This record gives sequence, C-alpha cells and structure tokens, in this order.
Amino acid sequence: MKPQELKQRLNSVVIVMATPFTRSDEVDVEGLRENTRFLVEKCAGKPAILVPTGSTGEFYTLTDEERRLVIKTVVNEVNGKVPVVAGTAQAGTRSTVLGSRYAQDVGADGVMVVLPYYHVPSETGMYEHYRTVAEALDVGVIIYNNPDTNKVYIKPELMSRLADVLGIIGDKENTSNLMAFYRMMKLVRPKMPVLCGLGEFWFHLEALLGCSGFISMIANYAPDISLELLSAAERKDFKAAQAVINRLGPLYDFENKVAAAHGPSTTILPWGMTGSYEWLAIMKEAMNQVGLHGGIPRLPIQPLTGKEREELSKVLGQIGVKGA
Repeated sequence: MKPQELKQRLNSVVIVMATPFTRSDEVDVEGLRENTRFLVEKCAGKPAILVPTGSTGEFYTLTDEERRLVIKTVVNEVNGKVPVVAGTAQAGTRSTVLGSRYAQDVGADGVMVVLPYYHVPSETGMYEHYRTVAEALDVGVIIYNNPDTNKVYIKPELMSRLADVLGIIGDKENTSNLMAFYRMMKLVRPKMPVLCGLGEFWFHLEALLGCSGFISMIANYAPDISLELLSAAERKDFKAAQAVINRLGPLYDFENKVAAAHGPSTTILPWGMTGSYEWLAIMKEAMNQVGLHGGIPRLPIQPLTGKEREELSKVLGQIGVKGA
C-alpha cells in the first residue's frame, strides 16, 4: 500500500494486537493466527487497522526472530483484507531501519515507530532518526509519540516539521495533556492525521477537538465496542460516545483496582502518566475468557491472580462481552 493511501485510512480503530504465548513461553503461532482471523472477520470492510509487535504486543520482550515471526504470520493471515502496520522500533536508527525493511518486504502496509529511547536524542537527532527511517522505506511511517515509555516527547513544532518528510504519514499521540493535544492538532493535523494513542476513554474527549482515529487494546477482544465509539464520533453524536464510555466504566474501575493490588508502580514520571501496566494482563485474560488466545504476559508484567480472573469474568458480563 502506498503511503498516501494508508494515510487516508488512518481515521480508524487501530488495534494493537496482543502476542499470545504458550505455557512453555513460546510465541503461540496458531493462537496468533486464530486471533487474526477473528479480527479480520470483525473488521474487514470497516475502518480498522491491525498493528502486530506494538507495545500491547510486548515487542520489548520478543527476540528479533520472534518479532519477524509475528509480523509475517499476521501479514499472511490477513492477506490484504485489512491494513497491517507493524511495530518496528528499536533504540537505534540502523536497527529500526532493518526491522522496518523486513516488515515492508513481507507485505506490511506501513510501520509504527516509537520514539528512540535509552540514549535519547536532541531535536536534531530526533528529526534525523525519523527522516532516515522514512527515506529508507517505500511504505508509510507512523510516529508513536509516547513520553510515558520513552522519557522523551516530540513537541508540536518539531512534529510539524516531521510531517513535511515524505513517507511520514501520521502521529500516534500519547499525551494526557489536552492543551498539548490541542496544539498538536492545530499545527500537525492539516498535514497528517493525529491519532489518539490512549484508547477509548481519551478518544471520546479528543474527538471534540477533531481527532478522528484512535488506538485500542480493548478491540483485541471487543472490537464492536471500539467501532461503535468511532462511529459515534464520526457522526458527532457525543451522547452516544459518552454512553460507550459509561458502558466501559466497570472495566476502568477494575483496572484501577488491579493496579492498586499489585503494588505501586516504580515509575518516577509525574502523576497522570501511566502508573501501571497491569492492564496488559487484564487484556490477555479477557481474550482467554472470550475464547481467543491471550495467554499471560511475559515478565516483568505479572498475570492476574485466580480471584482477579473470577472478578474479570463478572466485569466482562457487565460491559456486555460474552465469554467462550
């Protein structure tokens, strides 16, 4: 898919796919195929994009060989029915280019590249990182602007410059600062889509500012809910959008309860950023309970306890998600 074509399709539910693992801690390839078929069936012909090997896919726990396996498996299973954008970021530019070229070569429609981390760059280095990646590819590049996981942030002025680079087609924007998001929309949206990176709750707020697409992990097991929210926002029916969020309230409450039960986060970031990643364990267990393949997360994220799994079953019933 040409970058401009993918760019026009970013007003979608962007589903960052879980990577299922077997009991022996290997990638569950057949489970991944079944999960992919489920999403293709639910999303074919609808405004949806699949993202393997993103943060929700625990890319940071995968070997290079496993990442390639997951990307190729999803691309082959999708077979062109839904756009596939592979998560290909590494801490360094050269390794990011190599991983992105692999994704392109096996048929991914684009790549999503989170901010470089560890030795973080200056603004000039950040610009050159993304320019170099984009110029090495024939598919589109979505920047994943996530200060929570990477301790850096591309400010609106720099993102506007990056939007002028041929091949950079979108910004997955992970800020809970609505004024910063507003500024990003003002400077960047006229050039390329700015997606809500923080899921359904934040999207129903950012849609008021003109945001027209969002990233979802809930859609791994309940894509109908996410697509319903997107449709409500497209119609500017904000009462319907609020009803979707109210429906998800028990799930949000459960996520907060699990986060507290597993102990305080070790993050030193200010309050308001993500304090716990136990939502990953909740998502994977929810997939298990609806008959999909989530497995459990790899360390350092912990799985749910037996009592938490029982409570999640009740929560899923409350939000209208049927079990297996």
